[in-house]
Amino acid sequence: MSPLSTQATPPFAGPKPSLPREYGEQMPHTPLRPMWFCRADGRQWPCAEARLRLRAEFADNLPGLAIYLAGMQYEATRDLYHLNPHDGPSPRELFDRFVAWGPFRKPAVAPREGFGSS
Repeated sequence: MSPLSTQATPPFAGPKPSLPREYGEQMPHTPLRPMWFCRADGRQWPCAEARLRLRAEFADNLPGLAIYLAGMQYEATRDLYHLNPHDGPSPRELFDRFVAWGPFRKPAVAPREGFGSS
């Protein structure tokens, strides 16, 4: 372990993941911390259902969704590396899991020139 990592103070706790909200008696699709699995279906959070619900909840505030997802990625990184600092997920895996599916991603393939024009 480097001297810098032992001298740095740990970051403060960030926002609590309370979204997406649930309506009804179902188990909410919120993360179970510190493992970051979905409370409802046991998959890695955000699961497919949580992603759909988050998109619907933030339909009128896409920048807010991007900020929320980045905050959750930060919190998950903190928790997951605290649990297992030597074999945790890579930064790319966490980005893909939390942020890449969000509203401001670039398309996987660039559109062709002249596509759709007559």
